[in-house]
Amino acid sequence: MWSLLKWLVMRLAIVRWIFKVLGLVAFLPIAFLLKAIGIPLLIVLAVLALPVLFVLFLLGLPIFLVLLVGGLAMGALFAALSFGILALKVAIFVVLPMWLLWKLGSWMFRRRDGVARRDAPAQDVPDGADPA
Repeated sequence: MWSLLKWLVMRLAIVRWIFKVLGLVAFLPIAFLLKAIGIPLLIVLAVLALPVLFVLFLLGLPIFLVLLVGGLAMGALFAALSFGILALKVAIFVVLPMWLLWKLGSWMFRRRDGVARRDAPAQDVPDGADPA
């Protein structure tokens, strides 16, 4: 009986270990993507915020205020970049497919000479009749 329980526990441990390894493999592309985006984003933030810190040091502000203002500048830049990435996501995943469908539809429903088709031709109104 004990050997059966030991065998069962070992099998469950091996299964849990396999699931952990496969879970890590599943999250590996996400980690690489975050690394590929996050490090350049931090470089951009540092390049834009370091001149502000340098100017504040030259003006003679206390270190605490310099770091506070530098952190606020980096936070504002990060917020602007975040909103820009959000706008880019909306543009790519919403606006671009709609625009492509519009272009495809207008291309499909045009005549051979390049002029758009009309569903019904315009009717001529006699001169003496009231159009209303």
